Amino acid sequence: MNYKRSSLTNSGTNMHRSLRNFAVLAYLLGSVLPASSLAAEPFRVYAPAGKTQTLLIFDAVPKADGGLDLKLAEKPELGFGGGVIAAHPNKPLLYVSGFGGERGKVPGAVVTLAKNGGYLKHQPVAFQDDAAYLSLDRSANFLLGVSYGNGRLNVYRLDDKGVPGKAVATVDEGKKEAHCVLTSPDNKFLYVPYVNNNLALLQYGFNANTGAVTPLTPLDAKPPQGTGPRHCVYHPTLKMAYFTNEQGIGLSTYERRDDGQLVLRQNIPVLPEGMSKNGLSASDLEITPDGKFIFAGLRGHTQDFDRIVRYRLRDNGEAELLGLTPTDKIPWGLSLSPGGEYLLVSATTGATLTAYRITAEGGLEKAASLPLDAEIYDLVTRPQP
Repeated sequence: MNYKRSSLTNSGTNMHRSLRNFAVLAYLLGSVLPASSLAAEPFRVYAPAGKTQTLLIFDAVPKADGGLDLKLAEKPELGFGGGVIAAHPNKPLLYVSGFGGERGKVPGAVVTLAKNGGYLKHQPVAFQDDAAYLSLDRSANFLLGVSYGNGRLNVYRLDDKGVPGKAVATVDEGKKEAHCVLTSPDNKFLYVPYVNNNLALLQYGFNANTGAVTPLTPLDAKPPQGTGPRHCVYHPTLKMAYFTNEQGIGLSTYERRDDGQLVLRQNIPVLPEGMSKNGLSASDLEITPDGKFIFAGLRGHTQDFDRIVRYRLRDNGEAELLGLTPTDKIPWGLSLSPGGEYLLVSATTGATLTAYRITAEGGLEKAASLPLDAEIYDLVTRPQP
């Protein structure tokens, strides 16, 4: 509430008492309800649907009790099967890439959003390679993508309208199964993890002016055998990076040195003792904006063991396992609400979109769930204007 000084002066004791009572009530509510249920704002969820060649747009409106009103708002056609998606941090733009396609002619799109966050239009673009992961650098001047099929990294400069041109840098290490590319918070470095038999965690310098990518020495951080680093997140204030272990079924934590080199600090297993890893693999992960919690997907391909793995981060940035929350079949894409109050999960086989409210202790409470197209692999959220 915004009161002028004269209003407070004229209202006298009653106004002061009301404000004091309001403050006490807010404090009491805050001690009972998590901050997320008091502060969450409406937002939108965006997911490319490859089978129907559409973009799914959902409205998400938080409830006072911590629940969420979640509904499909729009389903515009893109004209190609989109697989992964990224959102521009400043412009009302989304970037979608398809899977497969001839080199230099991989279908993609730049989606322009309306003022209310709905679909306005989209512009087809051609990417150098298909992408298993898309991201923007910290200056939002470049779009980066890595291919799972051929392992190549591409950096595309964005024009003043946010549209990518031809790749200004392409890195081919002769390895397949690259799974993520994300520049460091200072925008000086980037890391590309490889899974399965191509196991590696490659380290590069990044030139935020030109988009150039330069290998560090040593190039490979050499993740432990059997881990398979897949997706990455960074701590918001500490020089720490975290990777889901696709084959290792857990989390690896790394310290980021000033020269960009990653130093392994933890390799955390999550399965119950004696449980087989066969038929299981880790998927996406997210870190809350305050750096308190990390959430990772665990896919039960041939075992009935689909979970969200929950971690708490200590003051030194190291992680500790909190527990595992059951999910619908094959949790693949994860995204936090813009304020970090909810975790959104797409189940590719279960064909659902589920929202979980994040509790103050790092627990997950189901807030909403909707039927979803099958095989939705990626999603992003944006505030509702």
